[in-house]
Amino acid sequence: MIRSALVALLACLVGAAVVGSVYGWHGAWTTFLLLAAVAAGMLGAAHLATARRARLGPLPRQLALGAVLAVASVLAAVWVGAMAMFVSHHDALVISAMAGVAALVGVRAAQLLAQGVVDEVEAMHREVDEARRRLIAAVSHDLRTPLASLRLLVDAVEDGVATGETRERYLREMRTHVGALSVLVDDLFELSRLEAGEISWSLHQVELGELVNEAVAALRAQAEERGVMVAAELPDGEAGALAAHANAEKVQRVLFNLIVNAIRHTPADGSVVVRARPAAGGAGAVEIEVVDDGAGVAAEERERVFEPFYRGGEDGAARSSDGAGLGLAISRAIVEAHGGRIWLEPVQPHGTRVRFTLPAAA
Repeated sequence: MIRSALVALLACLVGAAVVGSVYGWHGAWTTFLLLAAVAAGMLGAAHLATARRARLGPLPRQLALGAVLAVASVLAAVWVGAMAMFVSHHDALVISAMAGVAALVGVRAAQLLAQGVVDEVEAMHREVDEARRRLIAAVSHDLRTPLASLRLLVDAVEDGVATGETRERYLREMRTHVGALSVLVDDLFELSRLEAGEISWSLHQVELGELVNEAVAALRAQAEERGVMVAAELPDGEAGALAAHANAEKVQRVLFNLIVNAIRHTPADGSVVVRARPAAGGAGAVEIEVVDDGAGVAAEERERVFEPFYRGGEDGAARSSDGAGLGLAISRAIVEAHGGRIWLEPVQPHGTRVRFTLPAAA
C-alpha cells in the first residue's frame, strides 16, 4: 500500500508539473488535486481486487480487470480535466472513444497473454509431476530390493534357521545391503544439495595428470577382475602442467563414477581409456574424457543418461544398473557447479565416450 501511494504521488507531481508549465501555479495545484483523487480511487480498487483475488477467478480474468482499471483511470482523468476547463468536451469525447477501443483491445490482449502463461505453467506442473512420479518409483524400486532381502535375512537369523557359517554369511549379506542403502541415501542427499546450489567447496589449482593417474591406479584391480584393461593417456610433457581450477576431491569423484561405470559395461578383453588435455578451440578450459568399447548408448538416450535413476535400453536397464543410478547425475551436477559441462560423444561402431570440461587454472 505504501509503495502504491508513493507511485501515485510521484505520478501526480509529474502531471501537475507538466500542466503547471502551461497554466501556471493555480493549474498545477488544481491538476494535482484532481489526479490525486483519481489515482486514489483507482489504486484503492486495485488493492481491493488484489485482496479478493481468489473470488476473481483465473489469471486471464484478473489481467482483464487490470486493463479495465487502467483505462478507467485514463477516462476519469480526461473527464475531470474537461470539467476543470483544461481540455474541451469535444477533445474529451474523442479521447474517451480512443480509450474505449484501447480498453477492448487491451482486455483481449491481456486474456491471450494470460492464457499463454497459464498453459505454460500447467505444462510445467505436468512435467514436474511426471518427474516426481518417476523419481518416487525409481527410489522405491532401489529401496524395495535390499529391504526385502534384509527382512528375509533378519527373519532367518531371528528364527534360528541360520546357524554357524550360514548365519555368518547372512550377516555379511545384511551388511552389504545396509551399505548399499547408506550409499543410496548419501547420493540422494548430495544430489539434492548440488541441485539446490548448497556448495561450500574450496577451489584450488588441481594437477589433472596426477588426479587421472591416481584414479586409474585405484581402479585397475577392479578392472582386471573383470578382464578389462584400464589406462591413462596424457599429453607428453604436460602431466604436471595440465591444471584446472577445481576441487580435487569432487573431480576425483567424477572420475571414479565415470571409470567405474565404463568398467561395468565393458566386456572381458575390452578397454577403458582416460585422457586429459586442453580443451579444443579455446583457452580457459581443460577437457577429460573416458572412453570404453562396450555396447554403447543409443543416440536418443545420450541426453537422458545423466538424469537420476534413468532406465534406458531395450531391457530397461541403465548403464549404471549395477548401482543406484545416481553416479552420472551426480557427476553432471559436480561438473556444472564448477562451471563446466559434461556430455556423450558418438562412437562408431560401438562404445561410449564421455567428456567433461573444467575451468583451467590461471
